[in-house]
Amino acid sequence: MEILNSVVQQVRMRAAIFKPILALGRVMHRIPIVFATFFLTLHPAQAQEPIPWSPATLERLEAWIARAPDDALPVLDTKELRRAQARGDGLSVSHAATELALRLARMHLLGVSGAGQRAGWHIADSDAAVDLRERLVRAVTLDALDYYFAGLQPRSAQYAALRRAFATQDDPQRRLILARNMERWRWLPQSLGQDYVLVNAAAFEAELWRKGQRAGTWPVIVGKRSTPTPAFSARITGVILNPWWVVPASIVREKHGVFPAKLGYVRSGGQIRQKPGPGNALGEVKLDMPNPFTVYIHDTPARDLFAKDMRAFSHGCIRIGDALGFATRLLDARHSRQEVDAIVATRETTRLPLDNELPVYIAYFTAAAGEEGDVHFFPDIYRRDDRIGDPSAGGAKARAPRALAPLPAAPKGSGKACAG
Repeated sequence: MEILNSVVQQVRMRAAIFKPILALGRVMHRIPIVFATFFLTLHPAQAQEPIPWSPATLERLEAWIARAPDDALPVLDTKELRRAQARGDGLSVSHAATELALRLARMHLLGVSGAGQRAGWHIADSDAAVDLRERLVRAVTLDALDYYFAGLQPRSAQYAALRRAFATQDDPQRRLILARNMERWRWLPQSLGQDYVLVNAAAFEAELWRKGQRAGTWPVIVGKRSTPTPAFSARITGVILNPWWVVPASIVREKHGVFPAKLGYVRSGGQIRQKPGPGNALGEVKLDMPNPFTVYIHDTPARDLFAKDMRAFSHGCIRIGDALGFATRLLDARHSRQEVDAIVATRETTRLPLDNELPVYIAYFTAAAGEEGDVHFFPDIYRRDDRIGDPSAGGAKARAPRALAPLPAAPKGSGKACAG
C-alpha cells in the first residue's frame, strides 16, 4: 500500500510540473493564428511602407484620372483622397492616392471587364504578373507618373488608331464599338512580340508580322455562328504538307457516319480519316499549332468561297487563302515555293519545322485599322460586342444582345474541317 501511495504522489507531482507547460503550449499555438489574422485583415496598402506622394505627383495622378475617358475608361471616385487632403492626414492621403493609382494602372494594363464579359476569350495575358506597386513606387519617387501610366497602355499601332478614332467619332454606337475593341486590346499581352500571326475572325483576315512590321495579309474563312472560331493563342511549330484529316466526332454525327471511300475516307482505330489529295478537307497544307480547341489554320479545296465578303462557313477552324504561299512565308526562306510545290506533288505527308516557333493569336475585333491607319468596322458575327457592355462605365452596363440578321447560307459541303 505504501508503494502505491508513493507512485500516486509522484504522478501528481509530475502533472503539477507539466500543467503550466501545457498551458503555455496552448497559448503559443494560438499566437500564430492571432498574428496571421491580424496581418491578413490589413489592407495591402497599409501592410507596406506608405508611398511618399508629393503635391506635384498628386496633381499628375488627378490629371490621369480625369483623362481616363480618352481611353474609354471610367473616371475613378476621388472623394476619399480629397477628404484625407482636407484633414491634412498625410498617411491617409498616401493610402488613398496609392489605391487610386493602382486601380487606374490595372484598368490601363488589364482592362475593366470581368470574367463574364471576357467569356470565350482564351488568350492568356502575361501582363497580369506585372508588379504595378513596385513600378508605382519608382514612378512617384522619380516624379515620373506620366511615364508610368503611358507605359501601361497597349503598344500596338492598332490601339493607337482606335484611340484616335474614338476621340473624333461623333456617332454614339460607333464610339461604343471603338471602346469595346480598345478594351479587347487591353486583354492581350501589352506587346505581341516582333514576329507573330494575328487572325481577326470578325474581319475574315490574317496578318503575318515580322520584325514589328506587317509582312502580309491573307483572307480567311472562319466558323459559322453555330460553330464559332474561339479566341485563343498558340504557337506554330511547323507546316504539314499533304495532311490527313481526322474527322471530328461532331462532324461524324452530323453526317450520320456517311463518308464514302471514293472520296478518300478510311476507317481505322475507331476513327474516320481522309487521305491527302486535292479533295482533302484540309487542302494541301495545315499548320502544326497544338491547342486545346483542335482548331487549326489550313488550306481548303473550296477556294471559291474566298470571293465572298462574309466568310463564316467552317466548323471553327481557319481556312486561309493562298495557303501554300502563306506556309512558304512562315518557313522564312528555309524552303522555296518550288520545293514546297514539289513535296505537295508527291502526295506524301511531310512536316517541315519552323526554325523558331511563331506565336499565333486568334482574336476578334469588330473595329480595326487598315494598312493606311484608317479604322474599319466589321459585323459582330458572333454577337460578342454586347457582352462587354460599356468600358467607359466600368463595363457594368451590359446590353441585351440584339437580334442578328442571318448570315449567308454556307454552300453545300463547305462546312467541313477542323481537327486533323
